[in-house]
Amino acid sequence: MSLVSQYRLSASPAVFIKSLVLSVAAVSAVILSGCASKPQINNATRYAAAPDFYTVRSGDTLSGISGRYGLSYISIAEMNDIAPPYRIYVGQSIRLKTSASRRAASTQAMSQTAPIQRQTVPLPQNTVPATPLVTAPAVTAPAPAVSAQSSLLRWVKPSNGPVIANFDLASNVKGTRYGGNAGDPVYAAADGQVVYAADGLKEYGNLILLKHINGYITAYAHNSKMIVKSGDNVKAGQQIAAMGSSGASSTMLEFQVRLDGKPINPSTVLPMN
Repeated sequence: MSLVSQYRLSASPAVFIKSLVLSVAAVSAVILSGCASKPQINNATRYAAAPDFYTVRSGDTLSGISGRYGLSYISIAEMNDIAPPYRIYVGQSIRLKTSASRRAASTQAMSQTAPIQRQTVPLPQNTVPATPLVTAPAVTAPAPAVSAQSSLLRWVKPSNGPVIANFDLASNVKGTRYGGNAGDPVYAAADGQVVYAADGLKEYGNLILLKHINGYITAYAHNSKMIVKSGDNVKAGQQIAAMGSSGASSTMLEFQVRLDGKPINPSTVLPMN
């Protein structure tokens, strides 16, 4: 079993998780339509009033959001790594502006009107259902090399529970599984932003995805309770959920680490003790 934004909710877990790793966004039971029209021309006034980040709501489309703020949906898609057919999800946080584009928009708006005051991961591949607690198997497949940039993050263990299954690509275990009791705390493994917190993939139950710097994404599955929501910024060691058995046959935490979309052994970044 393994884990999970920027695409419309799909009924296929494999498509959803892959898209979520590449762009880091969110799943919902609501299917949001994509876009196929030509890019819209920026409108300085509407663009200046657009927020840096927009949280997708039910009924939103990428073209609709871009048109609302005088943006090009293709530019937004490229900025958020959203590939055709431009699927997005309810609760997904989409970046609408960059620092450079905000400055450009401000200059353009001022030249047309009076000054305007303007105002923030596809995770895991397809997976097999959760299995009962077992003794942790040895790693039998090599993991991708970990970037030296991981040293820029302070990593902590996401659970104080015992390890019941280790990273083992040969057995389709793309992370580390921790045992424990229902309600045990689940911690953010590093500073980051919540890009998904929902139960859109039933085999993962209540799932949380955090996006970190330097291409890292972490995933936390099977929670009984989620304390954070999409868009929240969290610190390493902050409790983000309570352990549970949602989507699994027993109480556990499925923890995964992705680097540039590829699963890596969590033990290569987490502290030994």
